[in-house]
Amino acid sequence: MEILTVLWIVLAILAASAIVYYQYFYKNSRKGSTHKILAGLRFCTLLAAFLLLINPKFTTNEYFLEKANLVLLTDNSSSIGNVVDQDAFLSKLQNLVNDQDLIDRFDIAQYSFGSQLDYNDSLNFDKKNSNLAVALEKIDEIYSNGATAIVMFSDGNQTLGRDYEFLDLDSEISVNSVVVGDTTQYEDIAISYINCNLYAFLNNQFPVEASINYTGQGEISKNVTISMNGKTIFRQRLDFDGDNNSQTINALLEAKSVGVKNIVVQIENLPTEKNTFNNKREVAIEVIDEKTKVAIVSNMPHPDIGALKKSIESNEQRQVSIKTPDKALKEIDDTDLFILYQPTGNFRPLYNRINKSGVGVLTIAGTKTDWNFLNNIQDKFSKENFNQTEDILPVLNKAFRVFGISDFSIENFPPLMDNLGDIELKATHDILMFQRIKGVDLDKPLFSVFNESSKKEAVVFGENIWRWRVQTYRNTQNFEIFDELIGKLMVFLTSDGRKSRLEVEHKLIFENSSDAKIRAYSFDESYNFDPNSSLTIQCSAKNGSFTRELPMLLKGGYFEADLSDFPSGEYSFTVTKKIENTSHSGSFRILEYNPENLLFSANYKKLQRLSKRANGEVFYFDNLAPLREKLVASTQFIPVQKSRQNVVSLIDFRVLLGLIAVTLALEWFLRKYNGLI
Repeated sequence: MEILTVLWIVLAILAASAIVYYQYFYKNSRKGSTHKILAGLRFCTLLAAFLLLINPKFTTNEYFLEKANLVLLTDNSSSIGNVVDQDAFLSKLQNLVNDQDLIDRFDIAQYSFGSQLDYNDSLNFDKKNSNLAVALEKIDEIYSNGATAIVMFSDGNQTLGRDYEFLDLDSEISVNSVVVGDTTQYEDIAISYINCNLYAFLNNQFPVEASINYTGQGEISKNVTISMNGKTIFRQRLDFDGDNNSQTINALLEAKSVGVKNIVVQIENLPTEKNTFNNKREVAIEVIDEKTKVAIVSNMPHPDIGALKKSIESNEQRQVSIKTPDKALKEIDDTDLFILYQPTGNFRPLYNRINKSGVGVLTIAGTKTDWNFLNNIQDKFSKENFNQTEDILPVLNKAFRVFGISDFSIENFPPLMDNLGDIELKATHDILMFQRIKGVDLDKPLFSVFNESSKKEAVVFGENIWRWRVQTYRNTQNFEIFDELIGKLMVFLTSDGRKSRLEVEHKLIFENSSDAKIRAYSFDESYNFDPNSSLTIQCSAKNGSFTRELPMLLKGGYFEADLSDFPSGEYSFTVTKKIENTSHSGSFRILEYNPENLLFSANYKKLQRLSKRANGEVFYFDNLAPLREKLVASTQFIPVQKSRQNVVSLIDFRVLLGLIAVTLALEWFLRKYNGLI
């Protein structure tokens, strides 16, 4: 206790004594035991009140031993289960957990991982993917304070996630890799990937591309075959050696009948090959006999026209032709959708026929648009033209729900160009994008759709949309997001009848169950997204062996069902919207594919590089003694004795308050009893 606090306590005693002496003894003729008792009670009351104000405290030191963290991180994927005896593995792991020397130096925790990190010591080696990067990153987050030694049991083969070799881990974390599995590099031949379209059209040819890699030094010659629904339709002989170890085949296959076709690419096995799982890969393609014909009508050349053609034809269900207004008029009966690019007076006969036919229309305006003509020829929108060009940035309307835009982003999108002028939308509409001019967000449409039951239309108030497709490639290294948006717009503009209040998105084929997800969009009577809907999905295997019903969960602007635990096979499903009893049915297929079965040899060199970057070493599962000796002898992980100061009150304030209440009550009672009040 500090000397100043002691002085305050002494001063409180003196002050209480002085006050009691003045009240009860100074010039007071009353004597007797009652008087002294009352004086004592008053002294206790005053002293307790002064102590409550002073609140004297004292400090105690608590000593404890802080140990470093030892994290035993185990790869729980099937590639480990293929090369180890599970009982022997668990026995060795348990020996480390129960080692008394390690217990004295470390706080030991056990984790396992497949595609995600799990906190448990139960291992079954059945995970179909291994993501070493996410496991190490999460351990780094959990143990961000204090020295931590990670002992990772793995074969070093990763099937998901970023490259774990280049992770930037905390400087106090040490990663010691224990190589599990055979480090011998066996002679192997494998099909590394297959490229194939999702759709093909009846009686057309479609391309299939496959890459075959060879690991070894010998000279070999093997046949690669492609079969469709069990029938071999392509064969080619390939030669490999130590230098020429990779080849790509390109085959054109013919779609002769409608339906989903299973395509299998297979390479002959090597005589001494240990891993034959990767000699065969399977994809699927759907053959359809329907093609949407889109006509881009323009009187001028422009990069937008080429960009739209590329984007629309990225889906082979659609065929795009570029025409003048006169030629388009002659072929109007063979066209499903018109894209009218910067219309002028030459478009008048075409507009008259389109208005009568009810075919869908996308109008793209720009600096060369004749607005006097366009305002008079149609009744959906109008614009005043001030003949002053301006750059217009897009602002995405996240409340747009005519079709799903959950994956679409306009990050860093460049502006479109158009003439300034007030815009009026005269028909029922939904705005996909608003305008931003010189940093000011305007309540004016840049991209809008008109959703009438008999005819669908859309309008873009600006040219240079080709820049958006280029920016999408810069953002994602592909055109998929932009092309998907244009594809959804094409579906909307070519659809008949009223918009459904329950829409479902899904792939026909999932290569692996971890990717199996189905999305649904539910709308209210005003066709606004309804997040309060209750959606369920019922999935049934077509062979009758599997049926499951589960709720679809709300995720932002859509509902989603995660089917990642489904076994491979063909399924039919029905999404049902309760209360309204609305449903949507479809089918999909999950292919039999486990990337962990493609890996037999441990990637010990990569684990070695990781450990070197992370202040650790590489050990081998057959001999864990050096690992134990390093952990026990390491000066980096010596337990540290630390102290913790606890500052506590000398007397609990509740005791002092209780004492004050008791002494005041006793004093009042004695005074009342003796007639002194």
